[in-house]
Amino acid sequence: MKHIKFLFIGILFGIILVKSEVISWFRIQEMFRFQAFHMYGVIGTAVMVGALSIFLIKKLNLKSLDGSIINPKPKPFNKIGNVAGGILFGLGWALTGACPGPLYALVGSGYSTIFVALGSAILGALVYGILKNKLPH
Repeated sequence: MKHIKFLFIGILFGIILVKSEVISWFRIQEMFRFQAFHMYGVIGTAVMVGALSIFLIKKLNLKSLDGSIINPKPKPFNKIGNVAGGILFGLGWALTGACPGPLYALVGSGYSTIFVALGSAILGALVYGILKNKLPH
């Protein structure tokens, strides 16, 4: 019951995704065809907010709610893993018209066919978890 706030944050995030049209298949196709700036603007804004947030967290030595120091560590670039993973992610996004985050918002919006993509994403995460130790990291 103490984590109910996260459910409400998720619902609010889903509403924002729907209202900003980032779950729209047409908007995503426009992005992949370089026909509109909408999605690039949303993604670019998210990257800038994330970068500014990390900068401020480090600069101000901010702490988490439990009082521990927040110390995000950079992850090393792995040519095979990052490139192959990026290609798989991009192909899935282009084919389904949805990246993993908005899948739940699409289900909540009543698009029942997205259960196939959601099931595939969950299965992919499960397979990754099983094969993680054997993959190049």
